Amino acid sequence: MGSVKPKTVYEYIAHLPKNAQKNTRELRRILKKVAPRASEAIKWGAPVFEDGRILFAYAAYRNHLNFMPTPSVLRTCTKELEGYVVGKGSIQFPHDKPLPVSLIRKIARVRVREVKEKDARWM
Repeated sequence: MGSVKPKTVYEYIAHLPKNAQKNTRELRRILKKVAPRASEAIKWGAPVFEDGRILFAYAAYRNHLNFMPTPSVLRTCTKELEGYVVGKGSIQFPHDKPLPVSLIRKIARVRVREVKEKDARWM
């Protein structure tokens, strides 16, 4: 968001508008708990979690937070995703609503398991 090119996740979040920071920090905390061994980096201008492979990414926009766990993972949760704006490999969470913590945990766990068991690439 904006013209600043952050080098760290901390910089990324600090440069977000105030209305985007709360859910972005919360999503990051949830993902860190699910994947505690994963490292964090900025790739393609957005934060990612990596553990041998990219596990997931997220990006904040003006009105929503995009969580990108991969298309293969989203296909396992289609019923739970009803009511959300879903792209090929992403889910949008509006900044003005609480995050669906249990759904995010479930999706993140599926992705971590997918990488661990199948060495699944970012698809």
